[in-house]
Amino acid sequence: MGDQKTAALGTWANRWTFILAAAGSAIGLGNIWKFPFITGEYGGGAFVLVYLVCIALVGIPIMMAETVLGRHGRHSPIVTMKELARESDAGKGWSLVGWMGVLAGFLILSFYSVIAGWALAFTWDMGSGDLMGLTGEQVGAHFDALVANPPQLTFWHTIFMVLTALVIARGIHKGLENSVRVIMPLLFVLLIVLLGYSIVETDQFGRGFSFLFSFDFSKLTWEAVLAAMGHAFFTLSLSMGAIMAYGAYMPKSASIGSTVVTVAVLDTVVALVAGLAIFPIVFANGMEPGAGPGLLFVSLPTAFGHMPGGQVFGVLFFVLVSLAALSSSISLIEPAVAWATERFSMSRLVATSLFSALVWLIGMGTVFSFNLWSGDEYQLFGMTVFELLDFVTANIMLPLGGLLIAIFAGWVMKRSVVYKELNLSLVRFNLWRALCRVIAPVCVFVIFVANLYKAFA
Repeated sequence: MGDQKTAALGTWANRWTFILAAAGSAIGLGNIWKFPFITGEYGGGAFVLVYLVCIALVGIPIMMAETVLGRHGRHSPIVTMKELARESDAGKGWSLVGWMGVLAGFLILSFYSVIAGWALAFTWDMGSGDLMGLTGEQVGAHFDALVANPPQLTFWHTIFMVLTALVIARGIHKGLENSVRVIMPLLFVLLIVLLGYSIVETDQFGRGFSFLFSFDFSKLTWEAVLAAMGHAFFTLSLSMGAIMAYGAYMPKSASIGSTVVTVAVLDTVVALVAGLAIFPIVFANGMEPGAGPGLLFVSLPTAFGHMPGGQVFGVLFFVLVSLAALSSSISLIEPAVAWATERFSMSRLVATSLFSALVWLIGMGTVFSFNLWSGDEYQLFGMTVFELLDFVTANIMLPLGGLLIAIFAGWVMKRSVVYKELNLSLVRFNLWRALCRVIAPVCVFVIFVANLYKAFA
C-alpha cells in the first residue's frame, strides 16, 4: 500500500490544505452553540484546563491514529480497513470499522443538513429585516413556525444539500481543496469581525471574558470532567470516516503529529473566540447565556435585532454558522463518495448525486420529526426519527468507532508500520502509543458507558 493509489484518489497540495479541511470538518455547530456554554457553566478557565488535558489524552491520539490509518491505506475508509486488516493478519471483522464510520457520517449529515438549513433560513430572515426589533418571545415564535413548516424546512434542507453536493462533485482539487481555501479563511475573518463588533458595541466584553475564563473549581464536578472528555472526543470529527478519508489524501512528507495538534488548536481557539463574540452580545441584551438552538436561533437574533448595525452583523453571524456547517458537511459525505468511485468506478458526479439524494431522503425523516411525525404514534423507543438518529450515532456508533480505531492502531497494526507513518522520536512515539493503547480507549469507554447510562437512567 503506498503512493501509487494516492494518484488515483488525489493528494492534498500541502499539509495546510489538510489542516484547513480537517479543521473545517471539526469546526461546526458544536463550537458555536455548545462549547462556549459548557465552558462557562463548568468553571470557565478550570474547565478549559481539563478540556485541554482531555484533548491531549483522547482527541489528539485518536485523531493521529485515524490519520495514520487513512494515509497508510490510501483508499476510502471501507477499503482501507479491509486492506489494513489483511496486512496486519487480523480478522475480516475489522473492515466493519470502515463501514460503521462511513454510515455514521452519512446518517449524521441527514439531520445536520436540516439544522444547517435553519441557519440559511435565518440568514435570509435577518437580511430581509423580518427579525429586527422583535422580542425574545416573537423570535421564538418565528423559529417555532419555521420548524413546524415542512415545505420551508424541506426547501432549506434541499438548498444546503445542493451546496454540499456542488463542492463534493468537483473532486478533491477543484471541489474540496478550493472550497476549504475559501471557506476557512472567510470563517476566521467573520469570527474576528464579530468579535470586534462585540467589543465595540457592547460594554459586556469583560463579563463575557469572565464567564469563559474565570477559574471556578467548585463547578469542576465529575459531570464537568465527563463533559470535557466527551467534547474532546466529539469535536474533532473522529470515527465518522472523515479524518480517515482526508488522511488518505495527505502528502507523505507531512508530519501527522504536528498537523493534528494544529487542527486541535484551531478547533479550540475558534470555539473560545466564538464564545467571546457571542456572550457579550447576549449579556448586553439582558439575557442569560444558553446553549443549543435556543442560543443560536432565539437569543442571538433577538439581541442583533436591538443593536446598532445588528442587521448587517446578524447576517454575517448566520453566514459564519452556515459556512461552519458546510465545511463539516462536505467531510461527512466524502467517505461514501470516495468508496463508490473506487468500488464501482463511478464518476464523482454520479456518486455524489446518488448519495446526496439518499441523504436528502433520510433527512426528510428529520424534517417531519418537528411537525407531521412529532406525535407518539410515529416514535420508536420514545424517540422521533431525528432523536433516534442522533442517539444511535452520538451514543453508540461514534464512541464505538473511536474505541476500535484506537485499539486497531495501538494493538493490531504492526508497530514498525505505525512508527514509520508517524515519524516521531522514539520517546514521543512510545508516549503516543501508550495513550492510544490504554488511556484513550479507557476514556472513550467511559464516555460510551456514561452516555448510555445518562440516556437510560
